[in-house]
Amino acid sequence: MSDSLNTLFLKRGAEKRIRGGHLWLYSNEVDKQRSSLKTFSLGEQVLVKAHDDKRLGLAVMSPNNLICGRFLSRTKTTEFTKGDLKKRIRQALSLREMTYSQPYYRLVHGDADWLPGLVIDRFNDVFSIQLNSVFMDQFGPTVVNVINEVFEPKAIVYRNDSIARADEGLEANVEVISGELPEEVLLVENDTQFRVPIIDGQKTGWFFDHRENRARLNGMVNGKRVLDVFSYVGGWGVQAAKHGASEVVCVDASAFACEEVLANAERNGVADKVTAMTGNAFEVMKQLVDQGEHFDVVIVDPPALIKRRKDLKQGEQAYHRLNQLAIRLMGSEGTLVSASCSMHLGRERLGEVVRVASRHVDRQAQIFYDGRQGFDHPVHPAIPETDYLKAIFCRVVRELS
Repeated sequence: MSDSLNTLFLKRGAEKRIRGGHLWLYSNEVDKQRSSLKTFSLGEQVLVKAHDDKRLGLAVMSPNNLICGRFLSRTKTTEFTKGDLKKRIRQALSLREMTYSQPYYRLVHGDADWLPGLVIDRFNDVFSIQLNSVFMDQFGPTVVNVINEVFEPKAIVYRNDSIARADEGLEANVEVISGELPEEVLLVENDTQFRVPIIDGQKTGWFFDHRENRARLNGMVNGKRVLDVFSYVGGWGVQAAKHGASEVVCVDASAFACEEVLANAERNGVADKVTAMTGNAFEVMKQLVDQGEHFDVVIVDPPALIKRRKDLKQGEQAYHRLNQLAIRLMGSEGTLVSASCSMHLGRERLGEVVRVASRHVDRQAQIFYDGRQGFDHPVHPAIPETDYLKAIFCRVVRELS
């Protein structure tokens, strides 16, 4: 019954954005005279109504945050259930099966799949889950049950160590929650095989979001010398070697990641082409510049350097330094792939970073491809923040002398 759920009322006019499709409720939009945020609990499901009492949908609460609620449904008047979750996961699966022929992809991408706080990556019959909100954490056993029913997996892993969980006051935990994890979890991406460090690696173990961008670059590297900075386990670099690069140098701060690069190179029969350097990216790149090294292709794919809006100025400076160093490492002509997963750094702004960096070292840059996140990371058309990934492909040439 609808009266079993508490009601959240919005201020007059606040419903316009919601009716336009947006899923987020901001605390300053709540009519606190009629529905004080103090009366709601973390993870509570509520009915949302406009100022005129017209129903807007079912949302889940994070009352202490600026984004104090996220919609689960526009039509439900009762609690979100296991059956609803199963329908949403099947909807998400249908998109992935339409776009990919092999079972390696992000199965659920949070808000963009209408499941706020839930991330699921699939590695064939192994699933890696992040429960990034109190509601989803409470719903975790149901998520596991649904995955077991829909897919019959070998193993399900909790990778609950995200910043988003910490922001919700949730503890970190990484564990095999169901089944038995195989000795090696493997994936195939763009005809290249990788071991997924699903327990010890970053995030869910892999970054599927650059798959299409890596595929685009793979067609440009034959016979080229490639530098892959922030390489992690070699997603860009090992694929480049597999697709004809003459030499690949991978750089990462993690010794573990560099060991995985070499193991993945061996796995794909390109160990003779791939080397790995462990160290701070800025310092290693400066060292390579000082040594007079040059590369035909340089990829800079850092973690989010701007995690919050207040970090924008400092983060942009870091992106400038990275791109300047990358351009210095090219000869008279080269290809730069400048990537950013910082949602606070807009696409146009990253292009401006590349322009300024190239002029700073007396080069000309031509942007010839504007890469985005993969098909398994859909964008919610009403939420610009879900369109977070950028990969600008540039040709960089020296000025005429």
